Amino acid sequence: MEPKESPKNLSDEIKDPSVNYDPNAPKLPGQVDDKVKKEMDKTREKLEDFKKTVLKKFPFTLAMGIIPPQAADRFDDELGLTPEERKDKPMHLTVIIPEDNFKEIGKIRAEIIKEAKDMKPKIWINVITPVDLANYCMDSKYDIVEAIGMSYPLHDKNILGTYRISSIHKSLVLRKFEKYIYSYVIGGSLVRGEGKSTSDIDAYVIIDDTDVKRMPRLELKEKLRGIIYQYVAEAAELSGVKTVLHVQVYLLTEFWEDVKDASPVIFGFIRDGIPLYDRGGFLPWKLLLKMGKIKPSPEAIDRFMSMGDKTRDIVKQRLLDIVIGDIFWSISAPTQAVLMLYGIPPPNIPETIKEMKRIFVDQEKMLEQKYIDILENICIHYYKGFEHGKIKEVSGTEVDKLLKDCEDYMKRLKELHIEIEKRAQEKTLKETYDNVFGLLKKLFGSKSEQELVKQFEKELVNKGRAEVKQLHILNEIIDIKKKYASKKKPTKYEIEDVRKNASYLINNLIEYGQRCDLHEIKKMQIRVSYKKEGKDKHAELFLTNPAFMISEGKILRFKNDRFEESSQEEFDGVLFTQKGKPSNLSKETLSGLKKEFGEFEIGF
Repeated sequence: MEPKESPKNLSDEIKDPSVNYDPNAPKLPGQVDDKVKKEMDKTREKLEDFKKTVLKKFPFTLAMGIIPPQAADRFDDELGLTPEERKDKPMHLTVIIPEDNFKEIGKIRAEIIKEAKDMKPKIWINVITPVDLANYCMDSKYDIVEAIGMSYPLHDKNILGTYRISSIHKSLVLRKFEKYIYSYVIGGSLVRGEGKSTSDIDAYVIIDDTDVKRMPRLELKEKLRGIIYQYVAEAAELSGVKTVLHVQVYLLTEFWEDVKDASPVIFGFIRDGIPLYDRGGFLPWKLLLKMGKIKPSPEAIDRFMSMGDKTRDIVKQRLLDIVIGDIFWSISAPTQAVLMLYGIPPPNIPETIKEMKRIFVDQEKMLEQKYIDILENICIHYYKGFEHGKIKEVSGTEVDKLLKDCEDYMKRLKELHIEIEKRAQEKTLKETYDNVFGLLKKLFGSKSEQELVKQFEKELVNKGRAEVKQLHILNEIIDIKKKYASKKKPTKYEIEDVRKNASYLINNLIEYGQRCDLHEIKKMQIRVSYKKEGKDKHAELFLTNPAFMISEGKILRFKNDRFEESSQEEFDGVLFTQKGKPSNLSKETLSGLKKEFGEFEIGF
């Protein structure tokens, strides 16, 4: 039978709901030969007493699994086993412990090795934490994580099962849509090693829909979701894992919009998610968020703040789960917005409550403890309780109380928002003004505001080194500062515009300052020519006090009648101190050059 032609784009691919697996595709994770499975069953029986001993000593152990034989060579490479250690073909046993016990890894591994020293076949013990698993994913070592997930479990508190069912589902999705899968990411308490028997697994599939031509995106997403959800049951059957796998499907275009809009859900997903497959998009987003480079706009913060409005009308029309959901989101999203406004990336819900108390109750004294109690009651007692099946029904009286608390909390939160915003605006304006005029004073000396503006116009604008627009920006910064000091305060959008415009001005001032510094440095610089091994060589001598020289990529300082190796920091400090005022070329320096090069010539 002739194979089907490859589809031209994603909308063509999903017209045929059949799986259309590549006949040459590799086996799914966990598909092992019967012979190998029988050998692993025998090994497991031998290890039962060993397992009981280990768990008795270390009852907090999350998982113990035998790595599949076909992955043994990869683990030999990863762990850096010597050729001598590889000769015995050791069986790899991975032991996963909580992150809280990380400092005890050496001791735990030594104890386990002691228990396993006389066992046949020889066992190589690898003790890791859930953070190590996550780091393997961050380093794109997906084969290592997949092998650990597919390991033969001696003991498992759902962490091996989490990676096993996720890996199988990921492989099923990739076999159908490989060239369209942008990222496959998992998250949740089980991934962190903090899960309970009632915990679920969260998975996120991002589909690259940028080549869609003939299908509305809403229809496309629904069709994709239907196909991808079919594989959840198949993955559960193949893995033998009963834990529920919840899958969220995102189109790349809509996901990017949520990132730009600073959605707390997406921020949490990027922050906590662990990629099992990534085409180079998720990890940069994660690093950028960690560096604080993905920031919400003022419009996004306003939108999150508004989520608490009209809650009463919505709640009356919902059933229990929707009621709890709406109340939870209407209080948690604005709370995270306030934290973002303060300058903290939105943490998870338990951390959100801790941060609100730490910052606004204990540190800033801006919020009363009773509002933290309301937040904790709704987010932890009701929402998490409902999520884990502890809250099965809510009375009308409770709903009214929740609504009242939510309204009181939102009213107070808006007051807090205004106060934080006012402080943030004042800080932004001050930093912008100080940065700009600090640079001007560094360039033109400690002069008055008016004199600095005139000097900027004379030296940069009139000489064509800066656009006239930048002079307007400079005056605008002064005007906004005066306006802020008056009764008619500028809006946050005016301040944000000034901040953005000031960044262009600052960049231009820095560039001009660097050119000036370079000119000053050249005043102190002379060239030294010499021969080395019959070849013409050059070094740059700087007439500073003491003298410095750059030769063959090294920075040298004249000290004790000779040139000795120095550092960039020391060199920069001396250059900055002299500011283009060269010292005389002394006899001592010439003598040092003679010792360094022998015969040499000096040229300016």
